[in-house]
Amino acid sequence: MAYEAQGRRRPAWGSARTGPGCRAYLQDYAALLDAVSFPSVVLDHRWDVVLANDAYDVLFGGVGPHPTAMPRDNFLRFVLFHPDAATVLGDHESSWCLPMLAHFAEALERHAGDEELQAIRAAIADDPIMDAAYRHGLPRWISSVGAEAIANDGALRPLTHPDPRWGRTHCRVVGEAPQTLQDMGFSRLTLVLREPRRAGGGRRPVRRGARRAVGYLRAVPAADG
Repeated sequence: MAYEAQGRRRPAWGSARTGPGCRAYLQDYAALLDAVSFPSVVLDHRWDVVLANDAYDVLFGGVGPHPTAMPRDNFLRFVLFHPDAATVLGDHESSWCLPMLAHFAEALERHAGDEELQAIRAAIADDPIMDAAYRHGLPRWISSVGAEAIANDGALRPLTHPDPRWGRTHCRVVGEAPQTLQDMGFSRLTLVLREPRRAGGGRRPVRRGARRAVGYLRAVPAADG
């Protein structure tokens, strides 16, 4: 199933209403997830990974170890803090990091007392540039790009897949969850990969994204003064 391979963390089911019936549902949902050929992941409101399929593991299989920001543990922490995130997630700052920060701000407002969300906020605050971007630059960015650029469901975002068949391409982010999954406090994201564009009859060359310093956001200017 989607959580039983060696070295993978077991599902973060403790934060949801997970009686025997819920656990059986999640086990069957894991089998459904594994039947999907595109990267797909089930998350709780903290972005802890509950379930993920093999395609998700393949997409992020080349990233190095990190004590707190592995893609199989917490997707938000991975996007914000893992130095290898930009090697997979194209246009990392504007297409992935900033939208995730916007969603994080909404979640923090809804779940103000959540200790894990507060810990992520503290990690943001530990980086002066990211903290300034979050507090001052993010509101200006949201105002300039509008809700369409922030929404998860339907967003078209670049990424670099380790399989050369895909290489440097785009994915359509599809956010969905059946009512039962929603009732347990979970949501699902699927990255529907697009065939890369061809140039002169051949595939576009694969170009790995450059690593970035942790927390460094160039796309959002810090507040003036």
